[in-house]
Parts: sequence; C-alpha cells; structure tokens
Amino acid sequence: MAAGFLTEAGFRPRAIDLSVQKLDEAVVKEARFVAIAIPMHTALRLGLRAAERVLALNPSVTLGFYGLYAPLNESLLRARGATLVLGGEADEALVEAARRLERGDSAQSGPDVVLDRLRFVLPRRDVLPALDRYAKLRLPDGEERLVGYVEASRGCKHLCRHCPVPAVYGGRFFVISPELIVEDVRRQVAAGAQHLTFGDPDFLNGPQHALRIARLVHAEFPSLTFDFTAKIEHLLAERDRLPELAALGCLFIVSAVESLSPRVLSLLDKGHSAADVDAAVDAVRAAGMTLRPSLMPFTPWSTLDDYLELLHFIEHKQMVGAVDPVQLTIRLLLPPGSLLLGLPEVQSIIGPLDEARLTYPWVHPDPRMDALQSAVSSLCGNRADADLPPEVLFPDIVALARAAAGLPVKALHIAPSPAPRLTESWFCCAEPTDRQLDSF
Repeated sequence: MAAGFLTEAGFRPRAIDLSVQKLDEAVVKEARFVAIAIPMHTALRLGLRAAERVLALNPSVTLGFYGLYAPLNESLLRARGATLVLGGEADEALVEAARRLERGDSAQSGPDVVLDRLRFVLPRRDVLPALDRYAKLRLPDGEERLVGYVEASRGCKHLCRHCPVPAVYGGRFFVISPELIVEDVRRQVAAGAQHLTFGDPDFLNGPQHALRIARLVHAEFPSLTFDFTAKIEHLLAERDRLPELAALGCLFIVSAVESLSPRVLSLLDKGHSAADVDAAVDAVRAAGMTLRPSLMPFTPWSTLDDYLELLHFIEHKQMVGAVDPVQLTIRLLLPPGSLLLGLPEVQSIIGPLDEARLTYPWVHPDPRMDALQSAVSSLCGNRADADLPPEVLFPDIVALARAAAGLPVKALHIAPSPAPRLTESWFCCAEPTDRQLDSF
C-alpha cells in the first residue's frame, strides 16, 4: 500500500519484490531513497542482506526500513546504515520522509511507531510482478488458481505474547473502507485473480466489517473464493456465521493453534485450550471449510509427550492433509521487542541477542527436543522440492518422534485427504530456510 500513498503524493515509486525478483542494480544506483519492507522475520533477514548490497551499489542513498519488524530492531537497523525506521501505520510517514528529502532535509522525523488512523488509498499492485509469479491455490483435485491478496484491516486487538503484532500495535487495529477493498479486488480479478487471501492478522477482529466485505465481494464476483486467518476463540464466538462465510466462497481458515499444551498456551496468552481447538475444527468442518492450523510445537516448555499428543490429535481428527509438514518443525523465535521477553520463565533461559539470526537463543532442557526439531526440519527440508503431500511425510515425522521417545516405531499408513491450500506454506514467524537465504 505504501506505493499507493507515494503515487498519490506525486512520486513515481519502483517496487522490487525480492521473494520472486532479483535486486535491480540499475534501479538502485539511480535511487535517492530506498525503503525496505520488513513485515516478518524472514523479510528482515533478507532485507538486511539487501541493504548491504544497496549501500555498496549506492553509498549516498538514504536507506529506510518499514514494517512490523522495523521498530523492534531499530538500533540494529541504524547500525547497518538505516536513516529511517518506521512501524505501524507508516505509509504517510514514508511520504513525508520522501518530501523532506526533496527539500534537502533529513528523512527521519517524528516517532518510529505511527498509530494514527490513516486515510487509506488504493494499493499500486501494478508495480509488482504478475500474479502467476506468486503462490497459487491448489484444490483437492489438483487444479491450481491464481491468488490475489487484500487486507480488510491492519493491526490486532489481541496481545498474544509470541506475536510481533501486539509489540507494535499494542492492541489496536484499523479497518479499511469497503469501497477501497472492493476496487482493489476488481483490479486483481482483472489481472487474473481467481482466489483471494485476506492478509489481516485476524479477519474476525471486526466480524461485522469482515462479513460486509465478504458479501460485497461475493455479490460482484460470485465465483471468487477466499481464505483468511482468525483466532480459535473468534471462530468459536462467530461459529454461527461460519456457514455464511463458506457460502460466500471461503475455502479454508488459517488459525494460530500453536500448541495443545495448557502450560504453553498460558505462557503464550493464546486465549484458547486444546478443547477449544477440537471444537473449532469441528465447527469449521461442519460449515464446509477446512481449518489449517499454524503451529509452534517447539518451545522451551513443550515436552516430547506434547509433541506426540499433537501428532495423535492431527491423525485422530483426520487433519493430516490440512497441516503443512513444515508446521511440525517450527521453533519459538524470541526477537527483540517480543512480549515474551518480559516473562521470568524466558529471562532465565535466554542468551545474548544473536545478531546474525536476529533472535535471543535458547536451549531446550530436554536435549531430545532440540534433536527432534533438527531431525524433522531436515526431513521436511530435504523433501521440499519433491512437493510431497502431507500424507507421505507425516508417517516419517511420527516415526522420528516415537524413536526420540524410545517407543516402538510402527508402520503408519495415512489415507490421502487432500485439502485446499496455497502452494507456499505460511509460517510468518519461522526462520528463513537455507534455500530462501541462498536464493537472494
């Protein structure tokens, strides 16, 4: 959306998406101002590599970072050459920075975190690569569809301790006007989109707003399908609305389940229990949709029994096809600014900040857990290029977990149960893979 704000202000922004494009050295050399978006941990790691090359190519450029992870890593970013560091609702602040540079002034001014309500403008998605360069929707029958992206709101009203959103937004969220969203959808459909991902941290933070958007989009594009992210507690609170969301085209819902352990859920302040997860899976399924959980099975407080229980739950609830295997590898990250850092349980186990990995390191008290996490990560990473269905990898993951616990390993056969999914797994708080780092 930043490109839309800059365009409306009279600038001519150039966008390079490093997830699918190479850094254009000619563009960098001509630029007076380069702003790198870092909305997630992987983007931060890659963004720092990009910044190094940008400054090498154009030492006089003004370098800025904006997005969720920018204010959380302000001192580090400034040490790496950043003049401007912005988080929150930073779009207008980016415009003001560009105007100050035009006047010959310093780009930096005002607070690093902006939480003023913006007058949103239409995103400039035409400056990005075509939709066929991005992840696609894969249906159970193997059909693939082009996917667009839209936001109905930004920020979040919840304060889950492991999530970076509360560390910046502090419980605030901002809705975007329905008219603007529908026009954004129109343009993406014209560009080929057949499915939409709502990228809100939680689509159901404002359930009436979310339903209004879904109804408006469906009325104009009845064949368009979509997915969204929502908390388990919201899915239960709004369970009566789930059938309508399915009828309006929702295929699946991503929910940050993270764990089934009462202790872990309490420390993360997730606001749900294992029983709630069970009920939400049933409610979403009864409405005709799929619940795709995001997980964090490796934390300092997770046990091997917790991991085995999670695997049993996934198998028992016939969810294997709805769980990306990479979700069974995710290890808790503790980046600067994390709300977890204030807990005594965390202060007692972390080491000094690892500036290469941009996280506070920790070691599990049970060495079997760190060894298992490494083994499952290697398994999934080694087979990533094969694009194997979850039903193929899941038995091997179960075997690794049972072996770690000293239990007999038995042959496990999972019947295929394909579910709608994106062709790129979503794990916003995970560390980048070697392949992602090597591709830059």
